[in-house]
Amino acid sequence: MRSDKINIVDTTLRDGSHAVSHSFTVEQVTAIAAGLDKAGVDMIELSHGDGIAGSSINYGFSKVSEMDLLEAAGKVIKKAKLAVLLLPGVGTIEDLKKAKERGANAVRVATHVTEADIAIQHIGWAKQNGMFTVGFLMMTHMASPEKIVEQAKIFVDAGADYINLADSAGYMIPEDVKQRVGALRNAISLPVGFHAHNNIGMAIANALAAIEEGANFIDGTCRGLGAGAGNAQIEVLCAVLKRLGYNIGADIYAMMDVAEDIVEPIMQRPQTIRTDSVMLGFAGVYSSFLLHTRKAAEKFGLVPRDILVELGKRRMVGGQEDMIVDVAYELSKKK
Repeated sequence: MRSDKINIVDTTLRDGSHAVSHSFTVEQVTAIAAGLDKAGVDMIELSHGDGIAGSSINYGFSKVSEMDLLEAAGKVIKKAKLAVLLLPGVGTIEDLKKAKERGANAVRVATHVTEADIAIQHIGWAKQNGMFTVGFLMMTHMASPEKIVEQAKIFVDAGADYINLADSAGYMIPEDVKQRVGALRNAISLPVGFHAHNNIGMAIANALAAIEEGANFIDGTCRGLGAGAGNAQIEVLCAVLKRLGYNIGADIYAMMDVAEDIVEPIMQRPQTIRTDSVMLGFAGVYSSFLLHTRKAAEKFGLVPRDILVELGKRRMVGGQEDMIVDVAYELSKKK
């Protein structure tokens, strides 16, 4: 067995929230969190898809308050870290305080790849209050390895425990991942993590590429449930890593059981790579835009692909979901 431990981070209850329109119930969260914890997952991330306080007209309302879901998950998680995602400007330090009170003991503070400086206060507060803290750079395909290193060092200086790179658009291929993760591993002493989306079918390959370059925190979701075409399918990822001899600490059979017996029955649709998902990756568009784009396309009589191409041309990033309707309206007037 290879000596380095690969830490498995499950984001079914956060990224997967996008794919079920933020409709997780207390019963579903309790079952999934308990199953993942027993399976030996290192960290379980739970939030609205756009982070704590993301429930809104802009991003979509949650069926159940994330604070109530956190409290439910905290009661059944015995070993894993219970993490929340926080996007500064969406969530605040006050929201983070409430999440900690409800049981969260870890936070991943996420910013656009060129905006790490807006997370300094949030990371500082989390570290001062005993939380395991992660600096999370989104849409990393939009920046050079050098820019990523520059931005990651802001997180390092703020006190983060590790740096996570996200292929939020599912745009990258393994060589892209290797360049970015490799540059970061060579530049900082902190651990590095990676979060993949599967919009062009590269999620598992990209996760492996990150590991080959030294990343040892790897994200995935049960059945791949997540925004766009979903994330690296965690039970598949664990099986591949086990076969390759990596020390993952997780029980792959238990992971398969959680995915098949608990998560699959609550999925609203199979997590497949459809044409509009491919376009997210091809055009480099934020994965959580998918359901918003489908709704806008239906409203204005458009093909989702055309909206996604235009969003890609305009280099739209997370937080600009309101622009999807504007773009669709403009395109409808040109028909």
